[in-house]
Amino acid sequence: MNRAAAAIDETTIDVDDCWNRIGTRGDRTCERLNDCLRCLNCPVYAYHAAKLLERPLDGAEMADTTRRMSAPAAPHGHDADADTRHAALAFRVADEWLALPIGVLREIAGTRPIHSLPHRRNSAVRGVVNIRGTLRIAISIGALLGLDAGKGGSGGGDGRFTRLLVAAHQGEPVVFPVDEVEGVLRFGASDWVPVPATVGRASAGLSRGVLSWRGKSVGLLDDDRLFDAVTRSMR
Repeated sequence: MNRAAAAIDETTIDVDDCWNRIGTRGDRTCERLNDCLRCLNCPVYAYHAAKLLERPLDGAEMADTTRRMSAPAAPHGHDADADTRHAALAFRVADEWLALPIGVLREIAGTRPIHSLPHRRNSAVRGVVNIRGTLRIAISIGALLGLDAGKGGSGGGDGRFTRLLVAAHQGEPVVFPVDEVEGVLRFGASDWVPVPATVGRASAGLSRGVLSWRGKSVGLLDDDRLFDAVTRSMR
């Protein structure tokens, strides 16, 4: 293989642009649209977008990056982390708006029966639910956070807003029933702040911080803390 071909192989990412074929920009036959409503809310879309952003630089991009990196630094200090953009899925549980990092999401499924387990020890374990032919444990984020069960938590009267978030972090996927999915939010390090000690948010113990998004105060969940709590609930 010659150098030119090698360079092409290294900078070309194989991405299935399903949104242009079967998504909102195509014929809209994708089954995920029933749950996500539009491609911008779909974890698959976010995953491929991240792949494109993380691809190796080609020659022109490398030259441009070298030029910018060799330029004199701005007078004020600038943290490189501030330029890093992250993505998370915003959703509602009872009256609490939360966001889960896109990296742990596997899919968003529509509502379906959750079968309770006999002799369950922890109220956070709702039961098991069938996801693509496999039984997965359903975990109540509301119970993990100690949310008042009487404050909503059942979605719209017709179940229209109820969704199941299938997520995994260093283990088998689990399912989080939620009341409403708002969409994918993107943020930088400067966009969120630690949860103030004086604010009694239910999500404080499992959150990295708080984001202001679309007029809502959203608790950014820490995936390590969340899944540690999930593991403890299943013991």
